[in-house]
Amino acid sequence: MAAGKRAGSRRGAKRRPGFQPRLALLALGITALVVAWGYLVYAAIDFGATARGGESAAWWFLGLASVGAVACLFAGLMLVARLLRALGITSPPPPREDQPDRPDRPATPGGRRAAR
Repeated sequence: MAAGKRAGSRRGAKRRPGFQPRLALLALGITALVVAWGYLVYAAIDFGATARGGESAAWWFLGLASVGAVACLFAGLMLVARLLRALGITSPPPPREDQPDRPDRPATPGGRRAAR
């Protein structure tokens, strides 16, 4: 084994994963949205059967339940993406090259010399 001031392990101590309330809230939100989505889909099917039976007001409820189901599914998928990012499974996208480094100030045509 080598001795010297740089002869140690190159890796730090592993962090023990502990309880993280943010991740628990994300998981709880995802669960609630998936349950709400399932209920709204079931309600939309029921309203659709009622509407085909001749009740005209059921068409409005069918539309509202369908839009609500789409919104719940979309929000649930967004929370899944946040959860995966927080767990480190996915990474943020790389910055685009066509965007300037400082978006608060528009790029001057001609570069720095022309701006003088």
